[in-house]
Amino acid sequence: MERTLSIIKPDGVSRGLIGEVIKRLEENHIKVIAMKMIQMTPKQAQGFYAVHKDRPFFNSLTAFMTSGPVVVMVLEGKNVILKYRDLMGATNYKEAAEGTIRKDFATDIEKNIVHGSDATETAAFEIGYFFNSFEIMS
Repeated sequence: MERTLSIIKPDGVSRGLIGEVIKRLEENHIKVIAMKMIQMTPKQAQGFYAVHKDRPFFNSLTAFMTSGPVVVMVLEGKNVILKYRDLMGATNYKEAAEGTIRKDFATDIEKNIVHGSDATETAAFEIGYFFNSFEIMS
């Protein structure tokens, strides 16, 4: 079984889409094995997105991710990284496939409702950033 991190971003939380995202996970046989709502500090957001620190969108991304609460989840399932990325849709919601979370709900390339890890190594780092082993159910 593979694990990945999911974040319902501030726009998804403020628009009342937590239940819709979880419903889509469950409909696609993706198991939620840890979940919590947090409000990231600027320092936490900068640490999480440190890989993008030299990109032009870094400051706006970290400001957005600290603008309200987020829901972080650990997801588990067979090929869950790819499966969840397919369910999320392309980062640019205008290019996302019909029926994906981003196509259905995103309003902006940055305000695109959800985040998901892009590889096994990334998932391990991202899960460890928000969760300790006692918070993850097997």
